Amino acid sequence: MSVNPELKAKMLKYRWAIFIILAIAYFFVYFHRVSTTAMSPDIEEAFGIGAAAVGLLASAYFYAYTAMQLPSGIFTDKWGPKRSATVFIIITAIGSLICGLATSYAMLIAGRVIIGVGVAVIYTPIMRVLAVWFRKDEFASLSGILLMVGNVGAIAAATPLVLMTEALGWQNVFILLAVITFIIGLMCWIIVKDHPKDKGYPSIEEIESEETGKPIEESTSEKMSMVESLKITFGSGRKFWTLAIWFFFMYGSIMVYQGLQAGAYYTNVYDWNKDTWGILLTLVGVGMIIGCPLAGVISDKVLHSRKKVLVLGTLIYTIIWAVIWLMSGKLDSLVAQGIINFCFGFFGGFFVVSYAQVKELYPVSIVGVSTAALNLFPFLGGAILQSISGYIVADKTPEQFQTLWMIMFICMVIATICAFLSSEKQKS
Repeated sequence: MSVNPELKAKMLKYRWAIFIILAIAYFFVYFHRVSTTAMSPDIEEAFGIGAAAVGLLASAYFYAYTAMQLPSGIFTDKWGPKRSATVFIIITAIGSLICGLATSYAMLIAGRVIIGVGVAVIYTPIMRVLAVWFRKDEFASLSGILLMVGNVGAIAAATPLVLMTEALGWQNVFILLAVITFIIGLMCWIIVKDHPKDKGYPSIEEIESEETGKPIEESTSEKMSMVESLKITFGSGRKFWTLAIWFFFMYGSIMVYQGLQAGAYYTNVYDWNKDTWGILLTLVGVGMIIGCPLAGVISDKVLHSRKKVLVLGTLIYTIIWAVIWLMSGKLDSLVAQGIINFCFGFFGGFFVVSYAQVKELYPVSIVGVSTAALNLFPFLGGAILQSISGYIVADKTPEQFQTLWMIMFICMVIATICAFLSSEKQKS
C-alpha cells in the first residue's frame, strides 16, 4: 500500500497538536481532584462549615467521577473523542463557574459534582486518540507522559494554588478556572479530530503497514454496538478481571497513603508538622512524574511488553509496602522516609502500562468502553479502601497505623498475584 509522503508528514505532525490540547485539559483533571485541600480553610470560613463538610466536598468529585466511568467509554465510542471531550470540558467549566458564584454550601457541592462529571470524560477520549492517531509502540509512552502532566497538575494545586487563592480569593480562582477551561473546550472543538481520515490523512494502520510491510490487521474506523462492547469487555474472564482486581488494590492503596492517611501518620506517629510531611508527600508526586513516563518508555522501547513492566512495578511497590508496614514508627529519618516516599510514587506510577495492556486485548472499536471499564476499578478502590482505612485508624495510634499498613501490604500481595495472572497480547 502506497501512502502519500506529504499527507503522512502532515498527519504525523498534526496529531501532536491534538495530544497537546488534550494533555492541557488532563492537567486540570488532577488539578481539580486535589484542589479542595488548598482552598479548604477559605471555604470553611466562607460557609461556616467544618472538616467533615469539606471532606464531603472533596469526595463529591470522586463519586461523580466514578459514576461517569462507564458512560465516558460509551460516549467516546459512540460520539467520538472530539465531541465527547469538548462537551464535558465545557461542563467542567460550568461546574467551576458555579463554584465561583456559590452563595451556599449546597451550591458549592453542586458545582463540585458537575466538575467531577465533566473531568470524568477526558481521559477515555484521550486513550482513543492515542489508539487511533499513534503507533502501537507509542501508546504506553504517551500514556506515561499524560499521567506525568496530570501529576504536575496535582502539584500545581498545592502551593501554587494556595498563593493564587491568597492573591485572588478562592471564588475568583474558580471563575478564572472556568474561563481557562472554556477556552480549552473551544480549542478542543477546533483542533481535535476523531480520525486522520477526517483531515484527509492516511490512517495510522496504513502508515504502519507501509513501514513494516505487514498487512493491516484491524481498522481504526470500525464501530461496535454498546451492548456488544460491554459484553465483550466484562465477559472476557481472566483477561479483564485480573487487571480490574489488580487496579482496585494498586490505586486504592496509593489513595489510602498519598490521598488520605500519610499526613496523619507522620503527625501522630512521628510528631512531624505539616511543612515537614508535606515535603515527603510531594516526593510521592515527584516519583510518579518520573515513574509514569519512564514505565511507558520501558514498555514500548526496552522490554516491548506491558505485563513484564506491570509485574516488575507491582512487585517492587509491594516490597515498599512491606517496608512501610514493618518499619512503622521505627524510622524517624527524614532522608529514609523521603526515599521511601519517592520510590512509592515512582514504582506506583508503573500502573500506567495497564491502559496499554487492556487496550491491546480488545478491538480498537471498543477502546473507549474497555479503558473506561478498567478505569472504574481504581476509583472504586480509592473510595472503598479510604473509607475502611478511616475506621482502622479511628484513634490514630501507632498500632492502628501499623495494622492499616499491614492490610495494605496484604492487598498488594493479592494485586501482585493478579498481575502475574494477567493476560497480554502476543506480539506477531
